[in-house]
Amino acid sequence: MSDSRVTNFGAGPSALPESVLQEAAKGLLNFRGTGIGIAEISHRSKEFTAVLTEVESQIRTQLDVPQTHSILFTQGGGSAQFSAVVLNLLARHRLLHPDLSDDERVLDYVVTGSWSKKAAEEARRLGGGRVNVAVDARPYSKDARSFDNIPAHDTYSFSPDSALIYYCENETVDGVEFSNDASSPASFPFHLLPQNALLPLVGDYSSSFMSRPIPRLADHAVVYAGAQKNIGPAGLTILIVRKDCIVDVDAAAKLGATPVPITMSYKTLADGNSVYNTPSVLSIYISGLVLKHSQELGGVKYYEEVNKRKADKLYAAIKEGEAKGLFKAKVKEGSGSLMNVVFDVLGEGAEAKFVSGAEARGMKAIKGHRSVGGIRISLYNAVTEEQTDTLIAYMKEFLAQ
Repeated sequence: MSDSRVTNFGAGPSALPESVLQEAAKGLLNFRGTGIGIAEISHRSKEFTAVLTEVESQIRTQLDVPQTHSILFTQGGGSAQFSAVVLNLLARHRLLHPDLSDDERVLDYVVTGSWSKKAAEEARRLGGGRVNVAVDARPYSKDARSFDNIPAHDTYSFSPDSALIYYCENETVDGVEFSNDASSPASFPFHLLPQNALLPLVGDYSSSFMSRPIPRLADHAVVYAGAQKNIGPAGLTILIVRKDCIVDVDAAAKLGATPVPITMSYKTLADGNSVYNTPSVLSIYISGLVLKHSQELGGVKYYEEVNKRKADKLYAAIKEGEAKGLFKAKVKEGSGSLMNVVFDVLGEGAEAKFVSGAEARGMKAIKGHRSVGGIRISLYNAVTEEQTDTLIAYMKEFLAQ
C-alpha cells in the first residue's frame, strides 16, 4: 500500500498516519465486532458513547486538561467558532455586567495573520461589543502590510475588562506561530493580560493542536481546534471550555445579549454530552485512533521534539537557498511556524518548476495559499522526519541544478 501513496504536505485536510488509515478501514466495515461500520452506527449507541469517552480521555491526559474545563465535540471548524466564541462569551459578559451598553463591552483581538484577521472581522459583523485590536502585526512587517512576524511584547494593548481576548496560535496561511519559549520575544505575552481571576482568553489552535503542549492551558476560557490538521479528517471541531464559560445563553438574551443559535451554545453541547445532534461520528472515531497512536509514541512531548527537528532542517535548507539567491523566506526569523513553512522560489518560471519536480517525486500539495502564493510545506504530526528529509534532499538537488 505504501508504494501507491504520495507524501502529503498539504495544509489540510492533512496527512494521517498510514497505520491509522488501515485500522479505520477495518472499522468502516465492522466496528469492534458489531457487524456495523462506524459510519453507520448510532451516535447514541453504547459502542459510540465509549468512543467519545475514550477520545475525551486521550485529549485530557495528553494535554493535561484540568477538571475546571470541559471537552466538547462539535462541527463547523474554526470558522464557526469565530462566531460561537463571540456569542457565548458576550452572553457570559452580559450575565456578569448586565448594565453595560454594547459600546462599553470590548472584545480584544490579536491579529497576526489571515485567520485572526477573519476572526476579528466576524466579531465586528456580529456586534454586541466594540472590537479592540490589541496588536496588528502588519505595521511591523518588512513591507508594512504583510503578516510576517509575531510582534514584540511592548506593542500589545489589552483592555482592562474585555469580554474575550482572542489569539490564533499558528497562522496556517502566513506561516507565523507563537513560540512556546516564554523567554522568546515571539511568545504570547501572558504577563501583559489583565490579572483577573477568570480571564476570557480564547486560543485558536486549529493547525497546531496536539503538536506540542499548550502554554498556560488552565488560564484559557476556550481553546478550539478543527481536527483536520493533526488528529483526524475534516468535520470535527474540538473545544476545551472552562466551566464558568458554559452559561445560560437564553438568560443572557433576556438581558439583551444576542441570542445564540442552539447548536452553537456551549451549554447545549455540554448538557447533551456532545450528542445534542448527530456528531461527526467517523471523524471522532479516526481522531481517537490518531490519539491512541500519538500516546503510544509519547504524546505531545514526542511530537514537539520531532516537529522542531523537521522545521529546523527545512528552515536551514531555505537559508541555503537564500544564500544562492533562489529561495526567499516569507517570515521573519524567530516567528516562523513549525507546522506551515512558507517561502518563495525566485526566478521566472522557477516556482512552477519546483512544484512540478516535487510532484514528480511523489511530494504533493506544496503550493502556497491562493491569497499569498509561494510555497507552503505543512509539517503536521503525520509527516515523518524521513519524508521531510526526502523533501530537503530534493530542495538541495534543485539548488544544485
